[in-house]
Amino acid sequence: MNQECIAEFKNDYSFLSNFYPSYILFEGFVYPTVEHAYVAAKSFDSVFKIMIAELSEYQAGAAKRLGKNVTLRPNWEKIKVQIMRELLLKKFKGGSLKEQLLKTENKILIEGNHWHDNFWGSCVCQKCGDRGQNILGLLLMDTREELKHGKNLFPLVV
Repeated sequence: MNQECIAEFKNDYSFLSNFYPSYILFEGFVYPTVEHAYVAAKSFDSVFKIMIAELSEYQAGAAKRLGKNVTLRPNWEKIKVQIMRELLLKKFKGGSLKEQLLKTENKILIEGNHWHDNFWGSCVCQKCGDRGQNILGLLLMDTREELKHGKNLFPLVV
């Protein structure tokens, strides 16, 4: 028996996207989306963090682009998955977003994309062949389990 899956974070499932509006308090700043907070966390520069926090919830793409040119914290590669986990827990800790995530029940969550992101998602283009690590999907499923059971049942090792 095949397990049902959500293969893209669009339409009814757009709330799963890091670009979805959800105000996040992180490291002393309020960001309009998880994407904004994640990008700001890449740097220790408070001016950069303020600049990202001041972008609107409709400018998550702009925040992501700005994050490509920032000087990274020295330990970024080691902590980036844990940062994302923390941000997702903040996003889904209560209210309607928590309920929406829990309504996905036991579906497999895949951040399917066409932009060749095979770390956070799984690119479905012919070249990539849908072989991504889907770390964002795994973290979302992990967050769902933590919300259901009050503890992390499936520790993610990257």
